[in-house]
Amino acid sequence: MTDLPALQPQFLRQPAPGSLEPGERAAHPPRILLLYGSLRERSFSRLLTEEAARILRELGAETRIFDPRDLPLPDSASADHPKVQELRELSLWSEGQVWCSPERHGAITGVMKSQIDWIPLEIGSVRPTQGRTLAVMQVSGGSQSFNAVNTLRLLGRWMRMITIPNQSSVAMAWKEFGEDDRMKPSAYYDRVVDVMEELVKFTLLTRDRADYLVDRYSERKAQGRANPMEALRANAVS
Repeated sequence: MTDLPALQPQFLRQPAPGSLEPGERAAHPPRILLLYGSLRERSFSRLLTEEAARILRELGAETRIFDPRDLPLPDSASADHPKVQELRELSLWSEGQVWCSPERHGAITGVMKSQIDWIPLEIGSVRPTQGRTLAVMQVSGGSQSFNAVNTLRLLGRWMRMITIPNQSSVAMAWKEFGEDDRMKPSAYYDRVVDVMEELVKFTLLTRDRADYLVDRYSERKAQGRANPMEALRANAVS
């Protein structure tokens, strides 16, 4: 716990898979990919993302943070570009994701949108985002707003992700981090802990059920993939 000076450990409760479904234990730690939306040398969206990753690890998750430097603009390079491949492989690896963007001109940054644009809805028969959980966060240089997280929610729905109810919006982010680049204790920090707890819980709840939750009539019809039980009933009648 020494790596989380702003956290009061007596109030932290690590989500237990057994408490979500009796008798069931996790086969592996929840796998969480974190994306941030700024290339500044001292990027507060990156610092907030790193803080979230520390909390997630304390909650028992395995984390990966994607570095967006050198990621080309969408369609300016082929999909076999090393950074594009890295991003897509991390998305496939993940069971849940955290997206954190600065608010710039009332919306998310181009850096953030480029990362999402490089992740397709489908690669062959594999879907890198569908059914995965998602938590959204934003940092602002001024007063608190929710423009960036609202846009991220829209994108999460578009990518067919399970976007959790809670979210984090950190106003005047430059005041919330010390010279050591660590987030100070505050209500903003407490909200980040809340969001990460909720993300882990939703990830555990939907683990191994995502395929069922996103199994759609229209897609089964397009693929000629009948419900096995209905096929058995039809054969019995005939």
